[in-house]
Amino acid sequence: MNNVKIAYIGGGSKGWAWKFMADLALEESFSGEVRLYDINFEAAKTNEIIGNRISMQKDAKSKWRYRAVKEIGEALEGADFIIISILPGTFDEMEVDVHLPEKYGIYQAVGDTPGPGGVIRSLRTIPIYMEFAEAIKKYAPSAWVINYTNPMALCVRTLYVTFPKVKAIGCCHEVFKIPKILSLMLKEKEGIDVDPSEIKQNVLGINHFTWVDKISYKNKDLFPIYGEFAEKYYEEGFEEEKDRWKRDYFASANRVKFDLYRRYKLIAAAGDRHLAEFFPANWYLENPEKVRKWKFSLTPVSFRKEQAKELYEMSQKLAKGEMEFPIKPSGEVGVQIMKALLGLSDFITNVNYPNVGQMDGVPRDVIVETNVCITRDNIRPIYAGKLPNDVNSWVLRHIMNQEMILEAVLNKDLELAFRAFYNDPIVESKLDFDTARELFKEMIEGTKRYLPKYFGGEKD
Repeated sequence: MNNVKIAYIGGGSKGWAWKFMADLALEESFSGEVRLYDINFEAAKTNEIIGNRISMQKDAKSKWRYRAVKEIGEALEGADFIIISILPGTFDEMEVDVHLPEKYGIYQAVGDTPGPGGVIRSLRTIPIYMEFAEAIKKYAPSAWVINYTNPMALCVRTLYVTFPKVKAIGCCHEVFKIPKILSLMLKEKEGIDVDPSEIKQNVLGINHFTWVDKISYKNKDLFPIYGEFAEKYYEEGFEEEKDRWKRDYFASANRVKFDLYRRYKLIAAAGDRHLAEFFPANWYLENPEKVRKWKFSLTPVSFRKEQAKELYEMSQKLAKGEMEFPIKPSGEVGVQIMKALLGLSDFITNVNYPNVGQMDGVPRDVIVETNVCITRDNIRPIYAGKLPNDVNSWVLRHIMNQEMILEAVLNKDLELAFRAFYNDPIVESKLDFDTARELFKEMIEGTKRYLPKYFGGEKD
């Protein structure tokens, strides 16, 4: 199959886009054209050069044509697939999301899904996704949409609310951490090498707050093994590289996961940095010292800004042919999903998708993360069951908050947005009502230019 058309919204992406290009180059069963659209056209133009260079490398198994375009309609017209990978706003707005709350004693490890940062990021992301949904409806209503942007659940939910016939899913790699951990545990306990992809797990929850209640390798139930290791390594943590969490902002020693297993006898499936943000601040995020005790990191936006500079310099070298981007698997499953939707394979994986009954105990239509079976032009959710009531109560609280945030944007209701803000467990556990309102007002002011027509914001 050699005429597949892909639209990449956020096509000037550095890092994510290059990994996607490498994954495409490694897939020999289909090829075609990728149209790169970005509000920064020069970045998309640079990626056009990089993508075409990757496609021409000797170890590329398929050939792709990359083309930067200035209008979103030109990217979407006739597309089979639409990839969305954007930064909603700039790192300056993200700095407000993550660091302004520190003035009030609130610390966040990521700040892109729950927490005060997640709420404010959502308020500026939803209007963008409403526009994307309208463009998809106009130019590519039958295309499959694969979203990578956070807040994942609200991005996907907005697409469906704005354009109910959209065919959209959200992809997140966080759940893949559990099979990796268990493969290492099997190596230590039983001396066997296991490919993490051979470990099967039942996933249920919402993005970055996912849980596993069944997990196995061939005919072996791995739940008891995980429980043994959670108890054994609860204090010191468990890592492939000892103390990597001290050197890598995105690493952890899995102590939060092990603590949640001890509390709920269930496997929490996302990274510790994300999981910690769904609970009251005094659990894991009370202060930087407590974070270090739990052996993960608060990722400063200054690091992300410095990383962005390095990636820009790398993009220039790649475009000039001064270096090659290594063609190796990224660990993401987007290309495998496209392959299955094209009818070239069948594939089972976890995705973010509307609840049509695959997860009990939560409302219909909200975005949940469970396993699905993907075949030609079809995604069929696999029944995942129901979380225990104590865990489900946390999940429901965050689902209801997401629904409030979406309703606030749709109705341009700033007061409802504040109610969602204050109902977040981190905010509510740290601040009284009036202090929370002060923080909310400051954060809204910090992101106001990305709220056109919403809450009194004005376009640049």
